[in-house]
Amino acid sequence: MRVLGIETSCDETSAAIVEECGDAARPWRVRSNVVASQVEIHRAWGGVVPELSARQHIRDICGVVERAVEEAGPSDARPYDFIAVTQGPGLVGSLLVGLSFAKSLAWSQGVPFVPVHHLAGHIESLVLEGGEMPLPAVVLIVSGGHTSLYRVAAPGAYERLGRTRDDAAGEAYDKVAKLLGLGYPGGPVIDRLAAEGNDRGVALPKTRLTHPDRNAPELPGRRDFSFSGLKTSVARHVALRRTALGLTADAALPSPEIRDLCASFQRVVVESLLDALFDAARACGAGSVGIAGGVSANSRLRRDAVARGEAAGVPVFVPHISLSTDNAAMIAAAGLRAFRAGRRGGWDVNADPSLPLTSSA
Repeated sequence: MRVLGIETSCDETSAAIVEECGDAARPWRVRSNVVASQVEIHRAWGGVVPELSARQHIRDICGVVERAVEEAGPSDARPYDFIAVTQGPGLVGSLLVGLSFAKSLAWSQGVPFVPVHHLAGHIESLVLEGGEMPLPAVVLIVSGGHTSLYRVAAPGAYERLGRTRDDAAGEAYDKVAKLLGLGYPGGPVIDRLAAEGNDRGVALPKTRLTHPDRNAPELPGRRDFSFSGLKTSVARHVALRRTALGLTADAALPSPEIRDLCASFQRVVVESLLDALFDAARACGAGSVGIAGGVSANSRLRRDAVARGEAAGVPVFVPHISLSTDNAAMIAAAGLRAFRAGRRGGWDVNADPSLPLTSSA
């Protein structure tokens, strides 16, 4: 069985063909995965502009889908048996482009469609890369818009253990990069400069959350995140250094100081993420852990996660770089999981920018 996946939740227009392999350990294979990025469009604004994003999706989606089908190669029957598309969360205008296109295409081709949760796609990207994870698993989803922990007790069963209470980790990277005049997006440039700096060069705090979230259930392994205080500490350090050096309020710090600050900031972020991930894994008796989402491409996060996993005797699943950022292959994989569980979409399904992730998503 083949599925056409469509992803337009933010600023990447993506389409992919994924097929079942008949292998219990590694159930799916990516036949194509086409991504049209809008980074250059939004770079001048220092972040994603929702209206520009939606308009660009409209321009790109037909060509992206056609290319994905073409690159997938011939099939014994029709090019795909059903369509999986992101329903939410995300930017509502962007979501509507993909969802409307998917429903129209499904109706015209006489095939079913399955609405998919974006975060379910990130979790299933780990299976696309490394095969089925030993369960129960604890998965950290970390990106520009999301920083969450999920327990996966069975295939397709997702239980949230924690979330960020303010900035997501990727959002903190972008804001710190802006403070330092490094441009957008912040993750890749900070990661590159951090490799050249002293990660103990600047004393930055780790956030300690001492009060539980009263709106969240008490679960074994529950951990929340916060990065706004770290971002504020960086801003204060930059302001103090500018004053000490006699610089103007918007002047760049000397390059060695920027490298040390990037390295120190990245160390604190990575340690905070991995502390929570492995604490939750121990509390849940996890058979494996995973890291997914755009920030999973970070070199230090990947390296330190593998090292901690080896020390703890827990396998660590991390997707290939091409599957880390938003892409349609992960949506297709989550769609296959949902389709086999009997889920179908009705023509009245609407985009939901705040869609919660449940076991049926």
